[in-house]
Order: sequence, then C-alpha cells, then structure tokens
Amino acid sequence: MSIYAIADLHLSFSVEKPMDIYGGEWVGHTEKLKDKWEKIIMPDDIVIIPGDISWALKYDDALIDLKWISRLPGKKVFVKGNHDLWWNSINKLNKIDENLFFLQNSYYIAEGYAICGSRGWVCPGDDDFTQHDDKIYKRELGRLKLSLEEARRAGYGALSEGESKGDIIGVLHFPPTNDKLQPSGFTELFEKYGVKKVIYGHLHGKDGFKNGLRAIFNGVEYMLVSLDYLKCTPRILVD
Repeated sequence: MSIYAIADLHLSFSVEKPMDIYGGEWVGHTEKLKDKWEKIIMPDDIVIIPGDISWALKYDDALIDLKWISRLPGKKVFVKGNHDLWWNSINKLNKIDENLFFLQNSYYIAEGYAICGSRGWVCPGDDDFTQHDDKIYKRELGRLKLSLEEARRAGYGALSEGESKGDIIGVLHFPPTNDKLQPSGFTELFEKYGVKKVIYGHLHGKDGFKNGLRAIFNGVEYMLVSLDYLKCTPRILVD
C-alpha cells in the first residue's frame, strides 16, 4: 500500500463550470488526471484529496463527480475545500461508497499512519485577513485540534508516554501559513502533535504557488499538492 495526494480536482460533470478557460494544466484536466491516476494508483493505495473536489452546489449533483472519483483505483480520503458547498452531513457522506472517506473532526488510519486534517483558512497576517476571517480561522483550528487529538488518543503522533503506533499526515485545503509564510496556529498544532508531513492545495498558477510553504519548517515537511502544481499527477507521500 502507498499513500498519494492531489487537491483541487474541480470536477464539473453535473454543472457548467469548465476549467479549460484557465489554460495550462486545466485544459482537459479530467482526462489527464484519469489517465495518470490509472497508471500509478493500485487498488489498495490511499489517495488524499484536500478539498475543492466538485463545483456542484447541491449534494445530488456532487454525487456524479464523487462516483467518478470512486471508480478510480484506490481508497480516497477527502477534506473539505472552500468551493465544496455541497458538503453536508458527514454521516451521510460517509455512507456514499466504501471507497470514499470524508474527514471531519476525525482521522483515518492507513497502515501505520493516521491522516488528520480540516479545511483550514486564511491565516492572520495575510494582507486580506479580516475579523470575519478570524472567526473562521479559529473554528478551523478547533476542528484540526479535534482531529489530531483523536489520532493521539488512538496512539499516533507524538505521545507523552508509551510507544507511538505511527506518524500523522496532516491535511489542509488552505495553506498552513499566510502569504508571508509566517507561523500560524496550524503550524503550531502540527508541531505539537508530532506531525511529519503536511499537504495542502488551494494555490494555483505561478503567482499562487509562491505563496505556499514548500519546505521543512520546525521538523514538519509542507507540500503543495494542487492539481495544476502537480501537473495532474498524484504525488506519492508514503511508498
């Protein structure tokens, strides 16, 4: 079993929202993604998808995109993105298909690894950060902490006593820092719980990519996995 990641699929099989207008990797991106996915992902692999999964606004429309993903090889673990407005009851979502797991205030075990995360949000210090953002930011910090705490109780990550069952992979949709790449509550939580790798999406295009932390910071490796950054090819995290 291997673990891969790719964010920002931006599927639109049920709504009129073509990505081709953005050019580059977005031209025919679903066909390119399917082709590359099927060449490298095996049935027992895990693929983490950190948000912006479907452009659909309603659950029933999103099901068309989710079932398309389900037919691809591997087990998929999702975190909500800012465009996933169809995301509703977590219990309902987790009954869709055994190949799909939706992460919310919880964690997912993948053979020696705990996958934890939340949507995340714009971080303090960003040029556009507002009082409204602060409210959502704090809420997402709480959700990430719940996810990490659940994994710690199950024996993963940095433990105060006893032997850890394995490492934690952190997942956000938004970058873990502001556009100045300064520490945040998210980076502090990842460090506190002994997370080794963190993946995120949301950033697009050359101007966007530079606003994301892509380095080892205080012992945590941060990786951007948005679809256009990865050129439609899922990135391997654990071989």
